[in-house]
Amino acid sequence: MNYTRILTIAGSDSGGGAGIQADLKTFAAHGCYGMSVITALTAQNTVGVTAIHDVPSDFVAAQLDAVLTDIGVDAVKIGMLSTPAVIETVAERLRHYRVGNIVLDPVMVATSGDRLLRDDAIDVLRTTLLPLATIITPNLPEAEVLLERSIGSSAELEKAANDLLALGASSAIVKGGHFDDQHSDDALAYPGGFAWIKAERISTRNTHGTGCTLSSAIAAGLGSGLELVDAVTQAKQYITGAIAAGKHYNLGQGHGPVCHHYRIKS
Repeated sequence: MNYTRILTIAGSDSGGGAGIQADLKTFAAHGCYGMSVITALTAQNTVGVTAIHDVPSDFVAAQLDAVLTDIGVDAVKIGMLSTPAVIETVAERLRHYRVGNIVLDPVMVATSGDRLLRDDAIDVLRTTLLPLATIITPNLPEAEVLLERSIGSSAELEKAANDLLALGASSAIVKGGHFDDQHSDDALAYPGGFAWIKAERISTRNTHGTGCTLSSAIAAGLGSGLELVDAVTQAKQYITGAIAAGKHYNLGQGHGPVCHHYRIKS
């Protein structure tokens, strides 16, 4: 018997709602074996981020070598990479081991509004990691930073997804959750096609870690052998269900987490 092996390369959220904690919960909810390479430690809760401690790039490389020389991976989710040196190290190691099924979530700003990616790291991410990605999963503000323009409509969201392919990504889903309407539709562009991944908006303040969770669910689907559109569709269904299941919970004083384990709760 073999596990489906999914690796998260991301920051640690001490509050447990986002980052590697959300990723590992999502992998487990999909029946996968989760592993982690920690790129940064954050002092974080539902209200905000109070401190960030970046992990040295040589130790990030050591973690990657430890996992990839022994256990191996079926898919990788990449989240918070706050320094150029760490971005370059991750890209170099992934190329060295010829890793496929790479889901890049370009984490730039936390749900609370705190910046998680330094300005000098954005260009490095564009040029080194984006071309390696099987799929990139920015939200609307992140897509605006990557494309250096504003996005204000569904038509512009669709164009943004296609333009990210022109930057080098194999496919891109631009999330529409920041629009203020009754829908939370995402624009998916991939070679030879485009699709809207649709869902109704759920009214709740418990949205901490939604981006991490969606990208991790996509990685779990790809690692399990699903085709891209199917992996994205099931991931959207999962995160929508997790938001709905967690919308009435009270945890902390700010943006609470989603309910990652709703499918296996008794």
